[in-house]
Amino acid sequence: MDKPFTQSNELLFFLEKGSAVVFPTDTLPALATLPKNASRLWEIKKRPLNKPLILMGASEEDLFEAVLPNALEDASRMSSIYWPGSLTMVLPSFGENLQQLNLSGSSIGMRIPACDLAIDFLKKSGPLATTSANFSGQCPSVEPLEVAKCFPELPFLGPIPWPSQSGEASTVIEWKSSGVWSLLRKGAVLPIELYQ
Repeated sequence: MDKPFTQSNELLFFLEKGSAVVFPTDTLPALATLPKNASRLWEIKKRPLNKPLILMGASEEDLFEAVLPNALEDASRMSSIYWPGSLTMVLPSFGENLQQLNLSGSSIGMRIPACDLAIDFLKKSGPLATTSANFSGQCPSVEPLEVAKCFPELPFLGPIPWPSQSGEASTVIEWKSSGVWSLLRKGAVLPIELYQ
């Protein structure tokens, strides 16, 4: 199967037109849109609306502007240790991104992936609404051509082969209060801070 892979500048055009796109990360390939078009991701993936999306960005500054002040110190400490990397932090948030990515909650999951191709793209696009590139309830694949079989209509970031991906979902932790985190999903990394 031949799948056209698109350079980042062309992919930005698709994003601006409201399309979802696919790009690699250090864990699993990501489906992504601009946050204002996040509803497309639930639709494309057949994802339940009560499952929030992740805000992925290239820098802490890109992500933390919507985080409530009481969580910022702990979030910055975690990010300095584990980002870029396979840790998603769920942080109390406000503003448009919250309304667009979490339809019924008060927090947003955030991550900077440890993948140069992804970070270079995110620097150009700005933070994106993301989810793993598979249909809800199905096992994800790290192979771009396998992912393309599920989403043949979507543009994919090239070039291929993509950088190596672990194939394991990111670890998800949620900020509860000063210095206190809760493990929501065990993944590729397990922060020691959860057990101190």
